[in-house]
Amino acid sequence: MTDKAVFTLDLPGGSIDLGGRPRIMGILNVTPDSFSDGGRYIATETAVEHALKMVESGAEIIDIGGESTRPGAASVSEAEELRRVVPVIAALSEKTGVPISIDTTKYGVARESADAGASIINDITALRNDPKIAELAAERGLPLILMHMQGEPRTMQNAPHYDDLMNEIAEFLRSQIEQAVATGVKREQIIIDPGIGFGKTAEHNLTILQQLAELKSLRQPILVGASRKSTIGLITGKPASNRLSGSLAAAGMAMLGGAHILRVHDVDETLAFVKVVESIRQGHIVCK
Repeated sequence: MTDKAVFTLDLPGGSIDLGGRPRIMGILNVTPDSFSDGGRYIATETAVEHALKMVESGAEIIDIGGESTRPGAASVSEAEELRRVVPVIAALSEKTGVPISIDTTKYGVARESADAGASIINDITALRNDPKIAELAAERGLPLILMHMQGEPRTMQNAPHYDDLMNEIAEFLRSQIEQAVATGVKREQIIIDPGIGFGKTAEHNLTILQQLAELKSLRQPILVGASRKSTIGLITGKPASNRLSGSLAAAGMAMLGGAHILRVHDVDETLAFVKVVESIRQGHIVCK
């Protein structure tokens, strides 16, 4: 198992220790068109119920998104995104102390989500869409997730190409980290995500998982979101709803590469998998 650096994220009212096993981030899409569960959690009550089930299963972060980022997805207005996410964040934050992450590329959505109870910002454009997100993270002292993506969701899968995949991902993330730090975000509050499935072919995605440890040179916490992605479907021939075993295999490779956070749909099964792997690695039972 690859050794990994230990980090602590400071949140309003608490912190998240990123030492030991990877932390589990549960995915909550409140959209009608996400690739895996689009439309299932549109209603606020249903969304909150599912989030609480993930918390009960062991999710340590809940990541809420109101705009689909599947390949070919069209953008939605800020007003519509706010309508989808803010009521869910507000209701959920009253029922659990588990940190809530807002998955958005818009400053306005991030701001109102933070006002409603979100304490982490997850920006898949890494500030390219709206640099003011970094100002908000700095002002509120919120952790900021920066992800690599070639292109945008609507066009990102139109023949993605790299001359040196891992180096290009690392250089992009390094540049965006420096932009965030220059804006006032504390370096230790920045998480990086190589963006599996975002402007990459299946072979690119496999290379990322195979060579994830190369990103440790950036000296930031690493998040990996491979759960139910199309590459797993290509390998297994399974639909998105039946990719658990493949997702666990990807999670295992991410652990080997030093991932600190795993962004997943299947919280209970992934956490059990992670605990067993970590127990074997350490040579004693890991229950937490």
